[in-house]
Amino acid sequence: MTENLLFHGDALDLAPFALCRWPSRRAQLAYLDPPFAVGVAFGARTQPTETRAQGGSTSGPVAYDDRWPSLEAYLAWLSPRVAAARDLLANDGSLWLHLDHRAVHDAKLVCDGIFGAPCFAGEIIWMPGNGAKGRNGPGMTHQTILIYGKGRSFVWNASDPALREPYAKTSLAMHFRNTDEGGRAYRDRTVGRKTYRYYADEGRALGSVWSDCPSMVANTPLRRETTGYPTQKPRKLLDRIVRATTEPGALVIDPFCGSGTTLEAAALLGRVFLGGDIGDLAMATTTKRLETAGVAFERARRSPPHAAEVTPRAL
Repeated sequence: MTENLLFHGDALDLAPFALCRWPSRRAQLAYLDPPFAVGVAFGARTQPTETRAQGGSTSGPVAYDDRWPSLEAYLAWLSPRVAAARDLLANDGSLWLHLDHRAVHDAKLVCDGIFGAPCFAGEIIWMPGNGAKGRNGPGMTHQTILIYGKGRSFVWNASDPALREPYAKTSLAMHFRNTDEGGRAYRDRTVGRKTYRYYADEGRALGSVWSDCPSMVANTPLRRETTGYPTQKPRKLLDRIVRATTEPGALVIDPFCGSGTTLEAAALLGRVFLGGDIGDLAMATTTKRLETAGVAFERARRSPPHAAEVTPRAL
């Protein structure tokens, strides 16, 4: 049997189910990619002939409805679901909340209240690479991922290659003129009274702007990664987040798993996942994706009033 679980139900129900299943186990990563309060119903592309309409929907079946009476109503819905995910975190765990300009600033205030402002660890500016569409001001070509630690510190694998990028050619030519006994180019830099050594082949640490994970690879029928589910995120983005914030064997949770990108990334990297979504299409898409990838998992569904039926999906 496998520990991986796919839960069909609301994000609020995911937490009590997890605590019942694993009374003493907590997650090192909670990745939340909820609706963004865009104001449209998003459809999936299930056939090549289905077209994308204005606002991001398609002529295919509706995946989820992202229309809200007001921003306040949206935040009132979001807040308890963020709090529920926080309750599932280990002391060295972190929560990543993926939103865009429509609600992220207000959502940060909500998260400050849930975690405490000192637990805010920064943000990632993700550049999907879709181009600008603004007519009355700068086009919004980025999305924002807020990062909060359960405590003041969390797992951060800074030396992982997924968090490095090559040095610029000019920097290599100017600074990396020395080689060690193994033939590796390096530079020494002294700050204060301490000297740090940097190796050219390790690359430099990524900053907070990520532009090398284009969304197109996950949203075109020309790529195998594409499922047709709207707002699907590229696996490279989730690979990086999982590798950065967890250790092998750690638990990763995603209460809005959508197309299953987080779950596939976690499983293929040797982590355990607990994913959930309230949508029927999300469940069907994720199930097919995990089975195609050869990932063993169990499927559970919230059954009123308080029971959950579990069905093995071992391959």
